[in-house]
Amino acid sequence: MTKIKIVTDSSVTIETELVNQLGITVVPLSVMIDNVVYSDADLKEEGTFLHLMQESKNLPKTSQPPVGVFAEIFEDLSKDGSKILAIHMSHALSGTVEAARQGASLSTADVTVIDSSFTDQALKFQVVEAARLAQEGKDIDEILSQVEEIKNNTELYIGVSTLENLVKGGRIGRVTGLLSSLLNIRVVMQMKNDELQPIVKGRGAKTFKKWLDEFTSSLAGRSVTEIGISYSGNSEWAKEMKESLQAYVEKPISVLETGSIIQTHTGENAWAILVRYHS
Repeated sequence: MTKIKIVTDSSVTIETELVNQLGITVVPLSVMIDNVVYSDADLKEEGTFLHLMQESKNLPKTSQPPVGVFAEIFEDLSKDGSKILAIHMSHALSGTVEAARQGASLSTADVTVIDSSFTDQALKFQVVEAARLAQEGKDIDEILSQVEEIKNNTELYIGVSTLENLVKGGRIGRVTGLLSSLLNIRVVMQMKNDELQPIVKGRGAKTFKKWLDEFTSSLAGRSVTEIGISYSGNSEWAKEMKESLQAYVEKPISVLETGSIIQTHTGENAWAILVRYHS
């Protein structure tokens, strides 16, 4: 039976033990801070990247993995005859999925590359399920069908306390309907159809609290499989959100610090709620 190996990128927010347990390969993006290039893999310790970002003179810049790196990884993983399924963050946020496709075409490996349409723990939902099914010996079509189902039943919400990083990082063009002059407002966005769409904007902490109350109410009567909460900076608000949301889902909610790739664009005191519903 042909084995299937799962590859993703480091924009995924995931527990290290899950990566090890499920044999997932995470390809690191890189971050340049004041002309020093770091691999995202070296910035995983809590608070490390945020500290570097606070101290830096310029906004950090992220770079997708080179095509050649993908080609080498795919080649290496397929040496034992395995097939590869690579699941990456939305093409709207990065050229990573395209680099993976080019890397696949340069290697002799049997690689299927898919765009998750998400990032962070919403990407994790797809990657973890794919890896579990691969361990169970399911074939590629079955895995792809299940991943597609998860994608269609996932919602990603993100709250930012400043638009500065999104503006400077050039991501504001992908945040429709917001003026870059409104830097110091709190904004809640939903990622829909590979686009960050603002759903609430306002000043002060009440903006987030009011949205959370409304969102929590909307979960009543819906069948939730899994919720993830990610944060940049202080985890206090993330823990508060968990308390509000845990009653709506059986599985314990993962509260994780997001990685340097996401933090670069969201800035400090940002958060995300990722929800997967029963299909």
